[in-house]
Amino acid sequence: MPTPYQIAQKRIRAAAESGATMLDLSKLGLIALPPEVGNLIHLQTLNLCCNHLTTLPPEIGQLASLQDLALSWNKLAALPPEIGNLASLRKLDLDDNHLTALPPEIWRLPHLTALNISSNLLAEIPSELWQKQDWESLGLAVLELAALPPEIGNLTSLKSLELSGNVLTTLPPEIGNLASLQRLELSENWLTTLLPEIGNLTSLQELSLWDNRLTDLPPEIGQLANLRRLYLNGNRITALPLEIGNLASLQRLGLSGNMLTALPPEIGNLASLQYLDLSGNQLTTLPPDIGNLAGLQSLFLSGNQLTTLPTEIGGLASLQYLDLSENQFTVLPPEIGQLTRLQGLYLKGNQLTVLPREIRNLPKLDSPAKRSLLPDSFHSGRSLAIMRAT
Repeated sequence: MPTPYQIAQKRIRAAAESGATMLDLSKLGLIALPPEVGNLIHLQTLNLCCNHLTTLPPEIGQLASLQDLALSWNKLAALPPEIGNLASLRKLDLDDNHLTALPPEIWRLPHLTALNISSNLLAEIPSELWQKQDWESLGLAVLELAALPPEIGNLTSLKSLELSGNVLTTLPPEIGNLASLQRLELSENWLTTLLPEIGNLTSLQELSLWDNRLTDLPPEIGQLANLRRLYLNGNRITALPLEIGNLASLQRLGLSGNMLTALPPEIGNLASLQYLDLSGNQLTTLPPDIGNLAGLQSLFLSGNQLTTLPTEIGGLASLQYLDLSENQFTVLPPEIGQLTRLQGLYLKGNQLTVLPREIRNLPKLDSPAKRSLLPDSFHSGRSLAIMRAT
């Protein structure tokens, strides 16, 4: 059986003979990269992720056409200075290695616009990173970052910024200068507040803030007209600003594990919303306006203190999954029978002894689920765990 090194040599020879522009050497268990890789003068993409590499041969610098170099999930402790010879390199992924420093040659790569150095052992972020203003994507997760410098505001070409798993307590106001930013990942930090400048990120499509320490949101969040995905799960938010209703493009909203006691009526203005997770809060009622979410497909309300649903719930014409488990329901409105696309209805952990007969008419709930709606089915066990389509 050939060794991983021999497999790599064979693939390199084949790529050299064919003039290949792509080479996949990932997941081979390599502990060393054959120096013959330097002969692949036409190579544009090289995937070396998920190996056991601790070093790279200096011949790596001979890949003059290389544009995309994937080195994530290895054991690299250092990079050779020859990496600075990769004049065509645009994307460099170094996620999850053992790097303690980066060679200064990296900052002189003229076309490098995407860099991921997440989950390494860097003592600090070199100042040169913040001075290079043509970044389009930066991965800076799990680096023990406690603060961001004001210079981050100079990265006006940045489209994706990954900062999860750090120890950030606040963001500099200059973050609002990133007018091209489309994705901002800030989950698993220590943020207690968002600055109003967040509202300046008008190109933003995804904002992830789960598992922080936020207690509220600034009204300016309503200015993010292009936002499609907003994840706020696992914070300490007690109320939503009325401006949340201005997010006309929002498709997914995650708010589980907060401290919400009510929702503003403006929640019903989210005309594009398809997914809404409100589980694990302290809601006692829902506003009737929630019935305006005609495009909503999934609604999660488990682990609240709800006793009733508004009759307007019947307006959720696209709803496929409704989780009402672990609340305090004793009765459900007959309008639930209008949810003709419903495939999953979760009711465990309530005090229901009977369900509205209209549920029998839901075409996508399977027959066993409908038969279980008979009142007798609640006498021996009071909670209906799951009803769902097969």
